[in-house]
Amino acid sequence: MLIQRIITGSILAALLALAVFKLSSAYFSLLLAVVTFVAAWEWCNLIKIDSLAKRGVFFILLAVPMFWIHFWSEFLELSAQALELSVQAVYKSAKSADWIGVSSFLDGWDFPDLRIYSGLLEWLVIPAVLFWIIVMVLIRNTPEGVLKLELKPRNKSLIGWFILITTWMFLSRLRTFYGSEMAMYFFILIWAADIAAYFSGRKYGTTKLAPEISPGKTVAGMYGAMTAGVLCAVVLSLIYGFTWMIAADFVLLSVLAVLISIYGDLFISVVKRQRGVKDSGSLLPGHGGILDRIDSILAAAPLFYAGIYLIYRQVS
Repeated sequence: MLIQRIITGSILAALLALAVFKLSSAYFSLLLAVVTFVAAWEWCNLIKIDSLAKRGVFFILLAVPMFWIHFWSEFLELSAQALELSVQAVYKSAKSADWIGVSSFLDGWDFPDLRIYSGLLEWLVIPAVLFWIIVMVLIRNTPEGVLKLELKPRNKSLIGWFILITTWMFLSRLRTFYGSEMAMYFFILIWAADIAAYFSGRKYGTTKLAPEISPGKTVAGMYGAMTAGVLCAVVLSLIYGFTWMIAADFVLLSVLAVLISIYGDLFISVVKRQRGVKDSGSLLPGHGGILDRIDSILAAAPLFYAGIYLIYRQVS
């Protein structure tokens, strides 16, 4: 099983690295969308949405906002141009018809440039980060209560929709706005933490982290993962020659991203336990399904993006 897991993981890592560095932003976003839809299919299985019609609705509700988010800047550009042309047309008509009041008003009206709202989407990271912090607190303090929590299918659908679309969105924006290297660092960070958690947990793990949810997770594994996060940030800082302040920011961000990623894994474990299955699917030999592979990324992506956004604002 371990050998199969390593082989599958190595192939996935190589393919992802090629995608991160070789694909354009648009095609990388499209690839992420494909992975998101596969994960959405598995989520539907986990929450017992068996009707193809209901799954179709779920997919449409994912696709429409994804399309809108992807073309948000273009939408604002077109809207700004349309508004400008409309105002000019009304002004000319008012002038020719001798509507002095209307033409005077339009003459003095400084109509807004809609393009200034291009960064509005960044604010959506706040509810995403808050959601995962709440999940972390609940799982840490009341794991049995979380396991016994019974939600209606529509609420489970909403949760799945929210975590999938925010993960796709902030991974896409991370690659688009902060480059291939930063996107690759994020994936390496999560992989390194996962590997460190596995081996440190096997070697030193005695105290369970959340035995009711995932008996294999240990406190030693969590500390091993966070140590890997520190090492990744130090190596990154040395490679790029960051100042001590920026390096410290990256260490803190990496540790926090790793910490919350562990609870992303536990969150998906809760959903699987409630469904009574071990894996979310069987697409990836040795790993299970797509959700089994990206569970940590679901929680870490919004927080990591928020941190990078703040660090870059500090630098600039």
